[in-house]
Amino acid sequence: MEKRDYYEILGAARDADAAVLKKSYRKMAMKYHPDRNPGDDQAEANFKEINEAYEILSDEQKRAAYDQYGHAAFENGGMGGGGGMGGGFSDIFDDLFGDFMGGRRGGGGGQSRGSDLRYNMEISLEEAYHGKETEIQIPTSVQCDGCEGTGAAEGSTPVNCGTCQGHGKVRAQQGFFTIERTCPACNGQGRVIQNPCTKCHGEGRVNKEKTLSLNIPAGVDDGNRIRLSGEGEMGGRGGIPGDLYIFLSVSDHRIFQRDGQNLHCRVPIPMTTATLGGDIEVPTLDGARAKVTITAGSQSGRKFRLRGKGMPIMSSAGHGDMYIHTIVETPVNLTKRQKELLREFEEEGGGSHNPESEGFFSRVKDFLADLKE
Repeated sequence: MEKRDYYEILGAARDADAAVLKKSYRKMAMKYHPDRNPGDDQAEANFKEINEAYEILSDEQKRAAYDQYGHAAFENGGMGGGGGMGGGFSDIFDDLFGDFMGGRRGGGGGQSRGSDLRYNMEISLEEAYHGKETEIQIPTSVQCDGCEGTGAAEGSTPVNCGTCQGHGKVRAQQGFFTIERTCPACNGQGRVIQNPCTKCHGEGRVNKEKTLSLNIPAGVDDGNRIRLSGEGEMGGRGGIPGDLYIFLSVSDHRIFQRDGQNLHCRVPIPMTTATLGGDIEVPTLDGARAKVTITAGSQSGRKFRLRGKGMPIMSSAGHGDMYIHTIVETPVNLTKRQKELLREFEEEGGGSHNPESEGFFSRVKDFLADLKE
């Protein structure tokens, strides 16, 4: 099958500079990344094709060779052909995902570090308050027990690559320069498997669902993440595993609203309590009740603070605060006698008992008078 033009794959013009190429690569890589397209074989193939194109075009010498000779420049080992996860891919991958999702690459000896994994978990506000111990099932790759991660069948072992003599890299002379590139024969592993393990087909790892214990500390917030070191995918052929990142989302609560480590609660109170004052009881997230003293003449929106009744503060013994927002409730379904009493109250009270409305209508009067001038 004829290979597609690298510029076409990245959606970039042939005269695009390095910054434009990098931007085009970022866009395409994010679109077809396997984590965003689970189970989509075509997206995975596109992702590999994109990486191959950028690996060539991000290298000035390789790009110059490609511009002059096309794909033929990299056939038969010339210039170190694309298709791997070489330097260009590594640089841009770190730029895209930073320290997460593969930002730190594998160690020496040709062993590759396994991929980091992401797991999304939703918890309730109560669970965020108290903390939670639970178990999760993670589909991942683990070391093959048939070959103990070597990738070689029982009774055999990997041997040094004859092309790079086990170094994982080869050197080529280009005029005055010596260019070092990943060995095309072993893809940088330094060793080749002549008799691959039938269980893992030479990968040194197999797919498996793993059960992990997880301790969620009290006080976590929406968007927090927990890192489990070494619980990501196993690296190929004995490489170190990646990490597992648990991304937490806290579901909305039917009573409380959270703002950082503080909690807010809207509480309706009777008109009589707001007028005369009194005590009310409100729930707290720890399952208890707290008494709040309502001062006489409280209006809707009056805020009362309960110190230390908010969310736990992580890595601290302290708690945030809880704020009670009062909503003065207008009585409904009044009896005839209740209506009569309210009318008597209105007739005797005048406007002195409603300072907010009196002040508002006074401002309205002044406003209308100014319009007439």
